[in-house]
Amino acid sequence: MSATLQASEPEEVYWEDLVPEGFNELTAPSVSHDNQMTQLQPNAPVVENYDGKYVKIPGFVVPLEGTAELTTEFLLVPYFGACIHVPPPPSNQIVYVKFEQGVPIENLYDAIWVTGVLSTEGWSGDIASVGYRLSGESVAPF
Repeated sequence: MSATLQASEPEEVYWEDLVPEGFNELTAPSVSHDNQMTQLQPNAPVVENYDGKYVKIPGFVVPLEGTAELTTEFLLVPYFGACIHVPPPPSNQIVYVKFEQGVPIENLYDAIWVTGVLSTEGWSGDIASVGYRLSGESVAPF
């Protein structure tokens, strides 16, 4: 980690930290096999205090862009299979991560730590609406 980029250690942030106090997370619907993957709360509120913070967040990768060796864009989600096998969680439980140079992701089944600068600027794609963005700096095993 370059001292010019970040002088301090990243703040550890967990998924419950990204949910505003008093926000009611609706229970996800049971899994169906009708190819409907509707996101239950695509506009869930975010915690504004994290905007611009240097953080590290644990989670699982849903790849969006990259090559077989390097992933440049992915969704970080709190549990394996989110957005793929089960409907996406609320938007404040998904982080869109971008690595300009790409980063190797060894195994999608393994949880990782992702470090970088968090933003409350949302993102929307075909898979889900997302409450947070992270400018990726590094990944490490969880």
